[in-house]
Amino acid sequence: MLHATSELEFSNKKNTEEISQLAFLELSDDTSTSEKTSTALPEKTGYPDPVYVMAANIFQGIRFEKSPERVLIKYGNEPLRSLPESEDKSFQRSSYELAFSALKYQDILETILIDSYIFPSATIPDHLSSLIIVMLYDFQDRKFQARFLSDNEEPIAEVQEVENLLNSFKIKLAAALARCRIKHDALSIYHILPETVRNQELRASTLPLYAWINTCKISPEEVYYTLKKRGYHKVKSVLHIDDKVFAVDQHCYDVLIFPSHLKNNLLNTDLFKDYKLIFQDKSRSLAVHSVKALLNMGDDILMVSTGSWYTVAHMSVLTNNNTSKIFACGVKPQAKDPDLKNLFTKMECKNIEILHEAFLNIESKDHRLQKVKVILLLPRCSGLGVSNPVEFILNEHEDTDLLKDFSQGGTSEDKLHILVQQQYEQLTHAMKFTKAQAVVYCTCSVYPEENEGVVKKALEFQDHGIKAQPYSGTRLRQCL
Repeated sequence: MLHATSELEFSNKKNTEEISQLAFLELSDDTSTSEKTSTALPEKTGYPDPVYVMAANIFQGIRFEKSPERVLIKYGNEPLRSLPESEDKSFQRSSYELAFSALKYQDILETILIDSYIFPSATIPDHLSSLIIVMLYDFQDRKFQARFLSDNEEPIAEVQEVENLLNSFKIKLAAALARCRIKHDALSIYHILPETVRNQELRASTLPLYAWINTCKISPEEVYYTLKKRGYHKVKSVLHIDDKVFAVDQHCYDVLIFPSHLKNNLLNTDLFKDYKLIFQDKSRSLAVHSVKALLNMGDDILMVSTGSWYTVAHMSVLTNNNTSKIFACGVKPQAKDPDLKNLFTKMECKNIEILHEAFLNIESKDHRLQKVKVILLLPRCSGLGVSNPVEFILNEHEDTDLLKDFSQGGTSEDKLHILVQQQYEQLTHAMKFTKAQAVVYCTCSVYPEENEGVVKKALEFQDHGIKAQPYSGTRLRQCL
């Protein structure tokens, strides 16, 4: 249970009004719309209780640990009890976005809790600290306005308790936030973030969205017609356009481009709900199209380190009309097999075979892979080249630790060194498959060490004796 100390609550109406005025200044990171997007955002009304619980558990797993002398708030080690994980992408997306926002502002939020005297004036169990952090971020993002609750929503006791606590300290929290903003001479807490993180947010809010067409279920012409019926207009470029428009990508004929502000609107359409259109980072579409350009009828493909099931599905869709088979290795754990097969069935993908072995444990002479002519290598990387890390984690089934790097604007040298070594080992192993005619290497990294550096090193140290025609820059394609 949470017990707020009543003596610390304000009763003076004048003070209440003055501090509330401070709180209603531009406080949240989304208020700088002139810098991030010209499209007006809808008024925020809060999230359902389960989203807060899931966000708190995500935050608990990725939060920054501090040295004992710097610890402001103690966090428990146990996650909150939650409902079975929802398959609703919008539910998961909201939870990850809320946890990511709380992570970026962890230091600021902790300072506000101390400065407002919530800590240590309220008796708060350690295991609720993560929930308090994510709910405080959302509370200030709503400018401390009441949360809208639907009549059919089942409340969660811990969420209700934390919400009551935050509401009882509403004025003190607003004042603490205003003092924090003034201390940093910032219009909003968004402006307190490091410049690299602000630049990433700005880029994410302005870059367009990419979605590929599942031609196993619908033709491009049918997609255009459906979108036009919903008020969308086909244009040559979506840059700096706020209307309901779309364009066809110039590099990938089955990829459509939308302005970023249309995301929620599109996700609620049957095109996306029925897997006829799939949002995905363009780098993945470039990768599978590069492979397709290298194939002959009946050639098989080996996809390595495929965290993204959608990339496997896209490769399947592109090869639907020939006899190619797609081998996807590194997809784990096996307990997910039913989910994978169910997804591929829904997407009408039929030429996929899952290999559970790690790629480095698969011999180049494996009898199953003798018709493989192209290897698509999608190694684990820093991922800092993607525009939206939350979408990347959901689509690519990446480690949530990626959010830590994004919240700091970069990857540590130690982690980068480990990733580069893993990438080099996988790339040189791929080059040992004597019957493969090409390797396509694709990362989502901005670091040269993970891109040109790995490819150059692999080409320099390849064993020229194992292939009749050693790899060159043209036969080892690089998708950045």
